[in-house]
Parts: sequence; structure tokens; C-alpha cells
Amino acid sequence: MTTQTALISVSDKTGITEFAQALAQRGIRLLSTGGTAKLLQEAGLEVTEVAEHTGFAEILDGRVKTLHPTIHAGLLARRNDQTHMQTLTNLGIDTIDFLVVNLYPFVQTISKDNCSFEDAIENIDIGGPAMLRAAAKNHGDRQGGVTVLTDPSDYPAVLAELDQHGHTSLGLRLRLASKVYAHTAAYDGAIANYLTSLQEAEPQASATPQRSAWSRTLNLQLQLKQSLRYGENPHQAAAFYVDSQVGAGLLSSFEQLQGKELSFNNIADADAAWEAVRSFTAPACVIVKHANPCGVAVASNSHQAYLKAFKTDPTSAFGGIIAFNHEVDAATAQAISQQFLEVLLAPSYSAEALEILSAKKNTRLLKIALGTAHNPYDVKRVGGGWLLQDPDRNHLRQEQLQVVSKKQPTPAQLNDLMFAWQVAQFVKSNAIVFCTDGMTMGVGAGQMSRLDSAKIAAIKAQSNGLSLQNTAVASDAFFPFRDGLDVVVEAGATAIIQPGGSIRDDEVIAAADEHEVVMVFTGQRHFRH
Repeated sequence: MTTQTALISVSDKTGITEFAQALAQRGIRLLSTGGTAKLLQEAGLEVTEVAEHTGFAEILDGRVKTLHPTIHAGLLARRNDQTHMQTLTNLGIDTIDFLVVNLYPFVQTISKDNCSFEDAIENIDIGGPAMLRAAAKNHGDRQGGVTVLTDPSDYPAVLAELDQHGHTSLGLRLRLASKVYAHTAAYDGAIANYLTSLQEAEPQASATPQRSAWSRTLNLQLQLKQSLRYGENPHQAAAFYVDSQVGAGLLSSFEQLQGKELSFNNIADADAAWEAVRSFTAPACVIVKHANPCGVAVASNSHQAYLKAFKTDPTSAFGGIIAFNHEVDAATAQAISQQFLEVLLAPSYSAEALEILSAKKNTRLLKIALGTAHNPYDVKRVGGGWLLQDPDRNHLRQEQLQVVSKKQPTPAQLNDLMFAWQVAQFVKSNAIVFCTDGMTMGVGAGQMSRLDSAKIAAIKAQSNGLSLQNTAVASDAFFPFRDGLDVVVEAGATAIIQPGGSIRDDEVIAAADEHEVVMVFTGQRHFRH
């Protein structure tokens, strides 16, 4: 049997020494380049340098080393084509049966604050993508297609098939080849995004090109996480795709501990709840129904936060999504188990809590580690295009508030105002949120009129037996007329926080002074459509 050959050249060296040792133990000859070859040789492996294999030394500071007919013919020759194989024999070229390559770390390089244009360009891999594409193209020969790997997590599967069959299966090679083209597409996409984000410089300019906020072309790559039973409605097909690299703390990093499969609406609502709850540092609970918070509270522990949040609107909480930013303990789990809910999210659960919640077998239990990652931008699909924007992360500091009323806020009112404003950020516009003592008391969301949102928030509080006397109220955008202010004050609010900026600000401020209530401006708004 002809000796098989593996060419190994990787930037990500995770597990590569062990994998190369395993290949060598199975009688596979090793070729390698540069730092990878040195690493394998230091591990005691017999490795042939690519330059020795091709008879052509690296040139141009290593820019040209694998771009050689001996390499590409060895990858591209069809094993079941006698003419191809005779050509290799005539030229003294060996087949390359395994290719293990991952590319220069371009994305990691440009993510550095001090990355220069020259560093970025030098981290554009040329030989690697060429070999990967060649090997992936030639995966399908049933008599011995090329096995190509870009991901260390695939090493065990290759070794398992070698041990079981003496060769890799066509199915595995197809899966690996498809990963290659996804890998090189993402790589080229990242390069295109970077280069098209550079501001066009004058022909004679010598300064490093500066990056603009947006690329002229935008390439995205998403991975299918799961197919869904249906979308928002049963007649709509749906799937859940995630970013190829998911930062810590984002919803798509969840681990499902129990419960039914997540639905389209579950995932959308869970994200709304998780983003809201992780914006708080104190123990917090957020209950979401149809993408809007219907109850939010902070307290000394998760149990108390839940009791306060649930009290806001028990009717809407039925069948809702509940999220915590601190561990769910037994007391919290016991309280939650008294209601029907679709999804529960938390960074951790005590053993006792998991035992209690296991009785609710259909409840989807998600565990997500808290983290600081955020999506790079928000996206909205429109006919024939996409709207992109920075995520709304402009968190207000208390010292930024402008008191515009004659009446000055007390420290307690300032705390309530800041809490109400933080909640309003996650409520669909037009948003009106009444709060007191770290708890939502009434929420009006998604109405065409801010006046209607104010009335609905007051009605919901009344229907749930909550008094709005001496509450703070937040409006996500300015009051265009005084009538909205009149409604919230009549309901019991004594402190109002709003962006300001209306041509009728003076009229609204005068109304606040007439009612002898506090009003502060933020200078920023939180539209959420």
C-alpha cells in the first residue's frame, strides 16, 4: 500500500502535536512548514519540510512557500483518473491525502487597538486558502479523496474513522470540505469588510488609512444552531442561526438544561429578557411577554426580585419568559414553580432549585454565563435591504440629569428615576414606565400615541391593585404635549424623567411646576421598535 501523506500548517496549534503523533503512528508521512514543522520536530516527530519536498526554498519572506505545482498537483490529482495518476508518477509527485491548515489570524490581528495597516495586510493568508480550496474540491473521490481539516475539534472524528475503516468516509470528507469553504468565505469576508471600511486616501497620501464606521460591503457568516418547528406563526418556516463567533454573555451561548425545544417566539422573547436583566448589577428579575417587560425589579436576592417583578402584572406574566442575573436558589425556584412559564434564564441554579424545577418538565431552562459581550450592531430587515445601527448602549449616569422643574428630586426619587429610565430602554416605543423602590408599577408599551401608553400603564397598575402614588415615571422620548404629563401626574407620579427636546418643552415644564412635581431631562432617548 502506498504511504499516505499529510501536510500540516496551522496558526491555531490546539491539539496539533497529538494529532500529528496519531497520524504518524498510523503510518502517515508528515509534511509541514515554518513554525508548525519546528513544533512537531521538537516533539520528536519525523517531519519533511515543504521546501525539501518541493525542492524549492521559501522566498519573499515566506510569502511563497506552498504555492508550488508539487503541492497543488498532490492535492488536486483525481485518484480514480489514470491520466492524473500517471502524470504524478512521471513527475515524481506524491499525493497529499490529508491537509491540516488554518489561516493567519486576520480577524484577531485587526481587532487589536494598535493594529497597523501593514500588520493587517501581512496577515492576509494566500497559500493557505489556495491549498484548502484545492483539497476541499478533491474530497469526493471514492477511491481516496483528500481529507481536509481546519478545525481542531474534527481531529478525533478523523482518527476514529481511520481506526474503524483504514480510511475516512466520503460523508466525513464532504462535511469537512463544506467547513473549508465556509471557513475561507468567512476569512475573505472579514478581509473585504476591513478593506472596504478604509477611508479612501489621496493617491500620494503616506499615512495609514483610517477605518470608517461602516464598510462599503458587509459580509456576514451565520451558523445554523437549530431548525425550528415554525416561526411567529405555524405557517412560517423558521430556523435559528448564530454568529460564527459568539461572545460571552450573549443569548446564543445558552445551555438548555431541560424542557421542550425552543420556539421562534421563545428565542426572541428570551433575548429581550436576558438583555434587560443583565443590564443590572444588583439581583434583578425581568419578566417578558411578547417582547416587552411586564415586570422588572431589583432586590437583595433573586427571590425578592421575582416577587416584586411578578406583582407588577401577574396576568401578563402567565406564560411569560423570566430572567435573572443572579443564581436561582430553592426559594426562588419554589416561588416560580407556582406559575406557568415558557422559559427561565439565569447564570446558574442551585442543585435544590434544579430538583424543584425538574417537576415542570416542559419549562425550558436555560443557563447563560454572564459576560460583557454585545452584538456589534443591531439589524432590521427591510424590503431589499438591511438597516444597521450601533446597539443602544448609551447608559445614563446620574450626574448627566438636568433638573428642569422648580421642585428638586430627593435621593430616593433619583434612584427611582434612574431605575425607571433603565427599564424604559427595553420597552417598545412609545414607552411609559411607572416605578418605585426598584420595582415596576405600571408599563405602557408599543402604542401609537404616548398619551395612550400613559393611560394604559395607569390602567394596568389599577387593575393589579397597585397604587401609583409618589411613583417615578419614565418616558422613552419627549412628551410632545402636556396632556401625557397630566395623565401620569393624575395617576400619582411625583417625579418624571424624559429626554426633553420638544418644541413644547417650556409648556411641559410649566405643567410640571403647576403640578409641583419633579421633572428631569436626560438629553437622550431610547426608541425601541
